[in-house]
Amino acid sequence: MGHLLVVESWVGAMSRLLPRAIHEGGHEFTFLTRDLHHYLRSTPNGARPGSDVAPHPLLAARNIVTAETNDTAELPSLAERLHEVFGFDGVVSACDYYLPGTARIAARLGLPAPDPVAVEAACRKDLTRVRLAEAGVPGPRFALCRDREQTRTAAREIGYPVVVKPVDLCAGMLVRKVHDDAEAAHAHRASVDFPVNARGQERVPVVLVEEFLTGPEVSVETVTFDGHTHVVGVTDKSLGGAPWFVETGHMFPAAVDPDLARAAADTAVRAVEALGLDHVVAHTEIKLTPDGPRVVEVNPRPAGNRITELVRHVTGVDLVAACVDVALGRRPDLAERPTGMRSAAIGLLLPNEQDLPAGGEGTLVGIDGADAVRHRPDVVELTLTEPGRAVRAATSNNDYLGHVMTADTEGGAARESAEWLLSRLRPRYADPTVVSG
Repeated sequence: MGHLLVVESWVGAMSRLLPRAIHEGGHEFTFLTRDLHHYLRSTPNGARPGSDVAPHPLLAARNIVTAETNDTAELPSLAERLHEVFGFDGVVSACDYYLPGTARIAARLGLPAPDPVAVEAACRKDLTRVRLAEAGVPGPRFALCRDREQTRTAAREIGYPVVVKPVDLCAGMLVRKVHDDAEAAHAHRASVDFPVNARGQERVPVVLVEEFLTGPEVSVETVTFDGHTHVVGVTDKSLGGAPWFVETGHMFPAAVDPDLARAAADTAVRAVEALGLDHVVAHTEIKLTPDGPRVVEVNPRPAGNRITELVRHVTGVDLVAACVDVALGRRPDLAERPTGMRSAAIGLLLPNEQDLPAGGEGTLVGIDGADAVRHRPDVVELTLTEPGRAVRAATSNNDYLGHVMTADTEGGAARESAEWLLSRLRPRYADPTVVSG
């Protein structure tokens, strides 16, 4: 049995999946956070506190320690003192913003982990671009810009439309397609006017301007251990919310030509190797352009949006359990097993801008159609946000109102089913400016 130090987490699906994987593996964990109320304010999957849901995952922790996890200089020393008391066997995080710090802690304690420099390069989109370009791994043309004039100049040189994105945010936050100088300046301003991330960490005040890539997008799920990268599979995705890039659904395995899937997988492996990542589960996003696969980004952690569950339902491979194993220095079990499912998909429910009150914002009153969807035989999961949430038009992957997950035992129809069922869910809103009574 191993004892893991878990440094922060998300409050969504991974906050349940990681504790589950730890305990199913026969291990235990100590949870380290700077703000315990961040997790207690919102129960996982958007349910209201007190509603009929499973116990809060933090109740499974052996210990909960509150300390300033944003103090990157002091954090390894703090972890070392905790290690002397509790005796950790591995260190892991389920939050992008703490992955580099987690790798530094593991290095300080002499525990299994990827190289902290490699993790930092993967988590910073500008460093990723430079590393991959130096290694000849294909990606978009890009420029790093520190002010609006540089942003406009780079956009003109690359050629509109371009993508403007922050280098250090996740979930698609502030990533947008721009078509002219005015939009480019606005996108730059929006990024630099957001000086700290959701965890209170100071941000790098620069943006990336990138060539806009055309073609379908997929992600490659990999596990790297002892210098070898194993491709678990390729997931496809759908995007919406233009000019934003909001993920609206995924299916595993990807419904793409097998040759394209192999090319995407090969490119992802090259990207992981170019960054120097090892002892890591990675989620690499690839655009299948007319000129071949191009890397969008490399995430040195398991995929979000419950992609890990899609993979598990189809192959039997548990990527979250693999993440726990590699954190403990153990070779993960990546053998596929018959599950009876040929494909699995998730449809992600977004606010429909046309349905919101005139001001573009509303309060969720309810979601019609849930009962009819829930009882369909192909539905694996249905999770919906409870009434009372403030809602606006979606601009990132943080704006979901729920999801429906489906499976197909015959072939690759899970996505079609998920999208059809998603269309049957109809959120209703109240105008927050109207005072009742």
